Amino acid sequence: MNIVKEILKGSPKAMARAISLIEDRDSRAQEILKGIFPYSGKSIVIGITGAPGSGKSTLVNEIVNVFKEKQKKIGIIAVDPTSPFSGGAILGDRIRMMRHSADKDVFIRSMATRGHLGGLSKASSEAITVLEAGGKDVILVETVGVGQDEVEVVKLADLILVILTPGAGDDIQIFKAGIMEIADIFVLNKADSPETERTEQHLKAMLDLGLNKEEIPPIVKTVATTGENVDSLVKHIENISSGQKEKMKTARKKRLILWMLKDIISEKIYQLFDFGIKEAELEDYVDQIFRRETDPYTIADDFIQKLKDS
Repeated sequence: MNIVKEILKGSPKAMARAISLIEDRDSRAQEILKGIFPYSGKSIVIGITGAPGSGKSTLVNEIVNVFKEKQKKIGIIAVDPTSPFSGGAILGDRIRMMRHSADKDVFIRSMATRGHLGGLSKASSEAITVLEAGGKDVILVETVGVGQDEVEVVKLADLILVILTPGAGDDIQIFKAGIMEIADIFVLNKADSPETERTEQHLKAMLDLGLNKEEIPPIVKTVATTGENVDSLVKHIENISSGQKEKMKTARKKRLILWMLKDIISEKIYQLFDFGIKEAELEDYVDQIFRRETDPYTIADDFIQKLKDS
């Protein structure tokens, strides 16, 4: 099977195979990514983040329903915590989304963080490239929901939804986490709660203090369990996406490429380190540092110099 050609045809099997190779750091993945990269970059990538228990997965499921009615092809990347035993995603493919799994126009992939900070899988950006090349119009990236490191989702997405739950006590933590600055839309999910009005007022007050009036994101109230007002949320997504000036869109896409490039370079440097130093030699360095005969910065500088000289 020519995986590149099959991906460009939109084959779910080929896309799944390519993402597995990426996650496994298989040498074939790079050639696949080189082949499909010219056909990527045309999708709307939506990052969905927020505290655990805010209903992100249920909301994603309802957003998919609305986009399907609009005849859109959808990709979902659900980033889960890594199992300490198997290294895989603890939750697997989200059960709430499984009713979409048989839909040829909806591709769902659950990915493990594998210890990577920021609530995102290291392979997520490459997986997005695969889905874009596979013809997906909209790609939803749902993060783990681990709090302060969630801001890393901004590296991958064109547009960010921050999900809050009225009365859950997570609103203050969200502001501490710095997520206020990355949100394009705030979503007050579970808006049938009696605490909704208080949380909305608190959120508006915080936004008024922290942002200029023209920079304040819209606040959309939803009840994901019933689908209430999710169509309005999707309209806001479409309005913001279509309303962005071309210069702004270009700048944001270039920023995403810059972050991707830095990640790829960092990964390749790490691979050089990983393959270029024997375990026994590394343990010797650790012993030297432990005895305070040297320091980790000197060892790191020495190793980088060896790489430059080689």
